Amino acid sequence: MRKYSLAMVAGMLALAITSCKKNYLDEKPYSSYTPLTLTDSLGFEASAIGLYNYETGILTYSSRQGWPSVWQVGTDVANATAQQEGIEVPYYNYGLLTNTDAAAQYIWTKYYALINNANIIIKSAEDPATTKITSIGKHQVEAEAKFFRAYAYHNLTTLFGTVPLVTEPVSSFRADFTRAPQADIDALITGDLTYASTYLADLNATGGLTNTQGKPVSRANKYMAMQLLAEAYLRMGKYDLAEQQAQAVINSGKFNLVNARYGVRVSGAGDYYSDMFVYGNQRRSQGNSEALWVLEQENSSKVVGGNVDNAQQRRVWGAAYYAIPGMLPCDSLGGRGIARLRLSNWVIYGLYPAGDMRNSENSIKRHYYYNDPSPTYKALYGKPVPYAGADTLFRICPSTTKWGAFDPNDTFGYAMIKDFIMMRLGETYLLLAEAQIQQGKTALAANNINALRTRAKAPQVTASQMTMDFLLDERARELIGEENRRQTLMRTKTLVDRATRLNSNDAVHPTTGLATKNLLLPIPLSEIQLNKDAVLTQNPGY
Repeated sequence: MRKYSLAMVAGMLALAITSCKKNYLDEKPYSSYTPLTLTDSLGFEASAIGLYNYETGILTYSSRQGWPSVWQVGTDVANATAQQEGIEVPYYNYGLLTNTDAAAQYIWTKYYALINNANIIIKSAEDPATTKITSIGKHQVEAEAKFFRAYAYHNLTTLFGTVPLVTEPVSSFRADFTRAPQADIDALITGDLTYASTYLADLNATGGLTNTQGKPVSRANKYMAMQLLAEAYLRMGKYDLAEQQAQAVINSGKFNLVNARYGVRVSGAGDYYSDMFVYGNQRRSQGNSEALWVLEQENSSKVVGGNVDNAQQRRVWGAAYYAIPGMLPCDSLGGRGIARLRLSNWVIYGLYPAGDMRNSENSIKRHYYYNDPSPTYKALYGKPVPYAGADTLFRICPSTTKWGAFDPNDTFGYAMIKDFIMMRLGETYLLLAEAQIQQGKTALAANNINALRTRAKAPQVTASQMTMDFLLDERARELIGEENRRQTLMRTKTLVDRATRLNSNDAVHPTTGLATKNLLLPIPLSEIQLNKDAVLTQNPGY
């Protein structure tokens, strides 16, 4: 797929050779990976698959290894450690978050590239001259592209506020982008997702492994669009409509909360909640009955192109136990982490009630035992690693096991080969409860929270406990390590309150300088400067 940023797109064709008259200098391309007009099913299929590839590239970005930390540190759930890489620093030391921020620039650029690629597909599908693909095929691929366009715009407007609205492929010089009204952005998102939920494939009658067209369910299905629309409606304050969308996903009968052991380690250590996050168990085809959307990854040494980049999630989330003499990286400990972040004290000590399965040793690792059998460490083998001193901050800090993965051919573990569970039914219940809390339907909200708590063997809750603060606590309990926590708190406008109240007392890298302006990210200065033919305004305070 072509890769564009908003500004780069505008400049791609700015230079042209006009003085030379020699015909033999004229370029005559006989093929192109991404024609601006798609004509047949193979072109559409390749371009649609490219959308998944592009989103995976955003998640697996490795040139800045602190990338996953950007979305967690300086919120209520995590702090940076001595192992910080650098890109994440302005996201806990907010005084350093400026309009030249690298993370804001990167995500802005990538989402606009995703939008442009989606626009190419949409325009070609809507072109009456495109006749080498059936109308059904056109609807399906257009729905797929509109899902990704809506996904990108929902994320952009959550992070940056109002943004330029681009609905046509940009293939020539432009420097006149302006920020669109919020109502126009929301209308596009709503229209795209309504179309997608209508024309994307359904799952089969039993929610099985293939959809009704025989395609694997790793491709977009209508329930993904419905779930995203529920979240978008929550951001818009349309709580009744959000409730309808989330309820429809639950009522579809195609998904069930995992409540029994399954898969590759069914007879081994663990429990049914942690089973969902074991590589080999994450996909619907592998038994994960609550998976709505899974971006699948494969070892590139076995499947060419199976891993877009070198994902850093395990190294970011996993404890750096390997650095303790007498400890070796191993499968049971999730491979080699380096703990670029540490769960906040609030998460470690105050979040989970007694007996909550989501806080078991299978999901949040808290204890380590020496495992090096060599003669040097024979006397220590099998004994507990002392939980004291500086080691608790990153070497044996409590950490989620959701990103644990071990490749015996790569004990150093630079890249993580693991699927990304993008949407699952556990979050659907939380979105539904949020919509109900916002409408004062606290008894219904408690019922939906209790569905998750029953599964987790956690104490039941009552209607009187149903507040947005409690809902955000429960999201952390259920989705720690999965959700983009920063984006959730920005969407609900609770980042400043929760990060300050729950996570400003870290002894090493405390959250500092957080202000109301940080409910939005800065518009990248380079985009403003390159946009010479119109004013692209900056967010207040930047």
